[in-house]
Amino acid sequence: MRFRIIVLAKQVPDTRNVGKDAMKADGTVNRAALPAIFNPDDLHALEQALSIKDKIPYAEVILLTMGPTRAAEVIREAMYRGADHGFLITDRKFAGSDTLATSYALSLAVKKLAPYHLVISGRQAIDGDTAQVGPQTAEKLGIPQITYAEEILSLDAKKIIVKRRLERGVEVVNSTLPALITVHSSAPPCRHRIGKLLMKYKHARTITELQNETKDYTELYNERPYLLIEEWSAEDLKADPESLGLSGSPTKVKKIENVVFQHKESKILSNSDKDIEKLMQTLISSHIIG
Repeated sequence: MRFRIIVLAKQVPDTRNVGKDAMKADGTVNRAALPAIFNPDDLHALEQALSIKDKIPYAEVILLTMGPTRAAEVIREAMYRGADHGFLITDRKFAGSDTLATSYALSLAVKKLAPYHLVISGRQAIDGDTAQVGPQTAEKLGIPQITYAEEILSLDAKKIIVKRRLERGVEVVNSTLPALITVHSSAPPCRHRIGKLLMKYKHARTITELQNETKDYTELYNERPYLLIEEWSAEDLKADPESLGLSGSPTKVKKIENVVFQHKESKILSNSDKDIEKLMQTLISSHIIG
């Protein structure tokens, strides 16, 4: 049996470059105004999986992502770097899912991929910053979890030893397998694309993407079935409709404020005692500190 590693990844809006058009009037993210990227922490998770594959010849890395059709780009990006294949969870019924509904759908997909040895995800996504999906998925799967992983120190078919990055130091823990680990941003960065794999998978598409193509790729996909990225709907996962989307999401957002700092609001300070004292007075008077 192959050593199966499932990587949970997400395509997110690039919130590192937020501008005045990043939020809509209703307080939701204007995804059209922000480029979609591979969630940074999930890239660290992918590298951990690929590092295991480097050491275990019979290891298999599968990327699992949930989102609209365009999220298949995350799967292709993973395959360019060394992942074997991936699955896209996509359905209108998933729209509006919070962490609870998302982890429910992901847990069903992971169960569908059983047997597996290890599930790896990033610590958190930059669009939500909750760090909840990984642990919630582990709970629904009923498997041990290790959070804030920085390095996998030892691994065999039955046990894993992991170094965790904590706020005030590190901790070494071990767990039986299967298990789920969430990877900290201090873990090694993901390797770059591999030219040979880029050429191999550049035509990888989902069924929905193929339907929107202007060219007929039927012959190509008959010859190279590994290019087809499989899509899973709520029905494919045998999901409870009441546990999906808005109906399955108890999280309610009370208020959102769009705060964008303008250049005129910035100040340039010297390292003089006078400037530092003035800054501290401003911060205290505005209740930012103190």
